[in-house]
Amino acid sequence: MKIFKLILNTIPRPFLIKASYAVRPAVSWWLKGDNFTDPIDGRSFKKLLPYGYGRQRENALSPSTLSLERHRLMWLFLKNETNFFTSKKQLKVLHIAPEQCFLSIFRKQKNLDYLTSDLESPIADVKADICDLPFVDESFDVVFCNHVLEHIPDDTKAMQELYRVMKTNGFGIFQIPQDLSRETTFEDDSITDPKERAKIFGQYDHVRVYGRDYFDKLRSIGFKVDEVDYTKKIAPKLVERYALMNGEILPVCYKN
Repeated sequence: MKIFKLILNTIPRPFLIKASYAVRPAVSWWLKGDNFTDPIDGRSFKKLLPYGYGRQRENALSPSTLSLERHRLMWLFLKNETNFFTSKKQLKVLHIAPEQCFLSIFRKQKNLDYLTSDLESPIADVKADICDLPFVDESFDVVFCNHVLEHIPDDTKAMQELYRVMKTNGFGIFQIPQDLSRETTFEDDSITDPKERAKIFGQYDHVRVYGRDYFDKLRSIGFKVDEVDYTKKIAPKLVERYALMNGEILPVCYKN
C-alpha cells in the first residue's frame, strides 16, 4: 500500500488519469475479494486503495472505477432517488470537471445528451471557465459540479453561471469538501504558503473551507437546496460495504 500512497501523492493528476487506464485492471485483479463493493460497476475487493492529501483515508479509492466515497454516494442517490438513468425524455447534462468514474458510463446512456466542461481537464469536451460558461441560458436539465467551487476565488459568480445555464425545473449536485462543525465559511487570501494553505484549507489549491452556510449561499443565488444525508437511508452494512462516508451531505439543487 505504501507504493500506492507515494504514487497518488506525487504524480501530477492529468498524468495519473491517463496512466490509470493501463494499470487499474492489474490492481483490480490483485485486490479482488469480498469485503467491499463498488456500486458503480458492482465489482468487489478485499481492500480499496488509500486516498487523500496529508492524512490519507484507508479504503477510499476503488481500484476499478477510481471512485471515492462521494462518487459512490452520488451514484446511489442518482440511481435510487432520481430518473437520471431511466428518464424517457432525453436529458441534457453538463458535467463540470468530469470525474473519471462516471465519464464512460454517462456517455453510454442513451437517455443522456452528455457534455463535459473544464478549464484544464484532459478529458473535458469543452475548455471553459466556470465563471464564464459558453452556453446559452436554460441549456441543461442536469448540472454536476463536484469539488470545484472550493478552488474558485469568485464562487458567487460560478454559482450564478451554474444557475443561468440550468433549465427551469432542472436539478444539479454541487458537492464540496465541507466542515459541518463550522457555522460559516472561512477564507483568507493573506495565507500564501502552500504548506500552510494545505494545512488550513485541506489542499494548497483550495481557497476556502466551506461551513454549514454553503447551502444558504446557494439559496441566495436562487436555487432550492435539499441537504440530503443519504447515508441515513442506506443500511449500515451497505454503508460499510460501499465504503461511504457517514454523514456526508449531498447538496441537491433545483431551479424552480
